[in-house]
Amino acid sequence: MFESPGISYATLWPVLLVLGVACAGVVVEAFAPRAARFNAQVSLALAGLVAALAGTVAVGAGTALGASTGEGALVIDGPGVFSQGLVLLVSLGGVALFAERRLDNGVSAFAGQAAALPGTSAERTASQRGLEHTEVYPLMMFAVGGMMLFCISGDLLMLFVALEVLSLPLYLLTGLARRRRLLSQEAALKYFLLGAFSSGIFLYGLALVYGFAGSMSLAEIGEAAAEDGSSPLLLLGIGLMAVGLLFKTGAVPFHSWTPDVYQGAPTPVTAWMSAATKIAAFAAMLRLFYVAFGAEGEIWRPAIGVVAVLTMLLGASFAIVQTDVKRMLGYSAVAHTGFLLTGLLGVQTDAFGSTQAVLFYLTAYGFATLGAFAIVSLVRGPNGEVGSLDRWAGLGRTNPWVGATFAVFLLSMAGLPLTAGFIGKWGVFAAALGAGQWPVVAVAIGSSIIAIFFYVRVIMLMFFTDAREDVATVSTPSYATSVVIALSAVATVLLGVIPGPVLSLLVDAGGFIG
Repeated sequence: MFESPGISYATLWPVLLVLGVACAGVVVEAFAPRAARFNAQVSLALAGLVAALAGTVAVGAGTALGASTGEGALVIDGPGVFSQGLVLLVSLGGVALFAERRLDNGVSAFAGQAAALPGTSAERTASQRGLEHTEVYPLMMFAVGGMMLFCISGDLLMLFVALEVLSLPLYLLTGLARRRRLLSQEAALKYFLLGAFSSGIFLYGLALVYGFAGSMSLAEIGEAAAEDGSSPLLLLGIGLMAVGLLFKTGAVPFHSWTPDVYQGAPTPVTAWMSAATKIAAFAAMLRLFYVAFGAEGEIWRPAIGVVAVLTMLLGASFAIVQTDVKRMLGYSAVAHTGFLLTGLLGVQTDAFGSTQAVLFYLTAYGFATLGAFAIVSLVRGPNGEVGSLDRWAGLGRTNPWVGATFAVFLLSMAGLPLTAGFIGKWGVFAAALGAGQWPVVAVAIGSSIIAIFFYVRVIMLMFFTDAREDVATVSTPSYATSVVIALSAVATVLLGVIPGPVLSLLVDAGGFIG
């Protein structure tokens, strides 16, 4: 007889609240007058995320930490709850960027009518009427709910469901740019097709792992792997599941979508997606490899090491030749995936080990990339955002505060001292060295030196190059975007100068539980 699983709603209510807000947003779209939708959607999303963040903190500080629910399908442990909190923090910034309307003459960065073909009279009419898609807020909330589930998934089925819940809204959001519609739609189609293939491969791997262990539970798979040793079924399953997760993080050779999607998506979507998706994907990857496949570490570590090396070298090398700032940051994200995979090669401990190092890196990278893309949205010309680096020449002289703030984010991504990125890189390199992965760390240091070149090149361009006649201008944003940029910059500097509180929080969070 089938017995319904026991569910601890007291520990899951932040996730349920986010998904409930997403459903409420759909109802608003269906019944509220068009004029009232924007304020209602923004208020709903912000209130839901703030309440969910408060609930996540309460769950993390409560006695439920370390428990599982839903017959082990969801695991409430320190790293999972920390990742959820981080996703909610960057999502709050994402809502603020989504709601920006001052930069584009009173409308948002999203298309007025997504169904209208680019260049048609229907599209022009939608723009003239000032229409915009407020459906982006419920879509975003569904994705956030999926990411929160992804962080705490304790079995294979929940892992797959969460992956799809977070992925499908991202495909749609990518194709909703108000300007450069064809580029946006092309990016969305490419993202969807490659994402669908990777999900299918992930599902094949999931089936093979289930066939080996006879269980969906990550903890029971780990026990089976430890007892029965390596099997072709398990190894093939690990490889196929890794493909799905490596695609989501943008690792080589599954990285090709990253620069195209980063460039084509509306910049607020790029800013939020680049941070939140990477946090959720790495939280799930850490749990999968340490809890379920930990006994096979001697087999998957060399393979992940090769992927990390290729990812760092390709991301850093290709970023050098980019002439568009969004594509440059896209290839930079590929390189950062390689650095994070370097941390994955370390050993999981309850003290400051691999898990803590990767989570700190994600914190540093999340704030830096959110702030960097927020600034990219301010640099504009007559036809909207200006991505061409040539037209950024002299921008730091005409707008020193914007140039200096962008430089802070770039220096953090480069991993220079007194920024969060330096502590993040130190952490993942130390974790990998502790596991004897010095060849990968040597390549990581070399890739970091290459990366410094293209980050510093942009800073030199802004401050030490004469401006062209058609230099881009910096538009004045609303308070929402200004607050996101300011808080991201403060966090980037504070985490580099005083990282102790966050490091202590990660140590107290401990490791994953089965």
